[in-house]
Amino acid sequence: MKHGRRPTKRQKIAMKAVGLNFENWLVYKVTDGQYHLVHRYTGTTRKIPV
Repeated sequence: MKHGRRPTKRQKIAMKAVGLNFENWLVYKVTDGQYHLVHRYTGTTRKIPV
């Protein structure tokens, strides 16, 4: 599992816009235009636009 960090307020807003519950996701990588997320419990990864 990739180690993630707690999302910032801006990242939480982006997660909510995509329909994700920000309490269950951690941010492990930030690139130009994408957040790379890892689920807190299952370890699944996901990419969302900024």
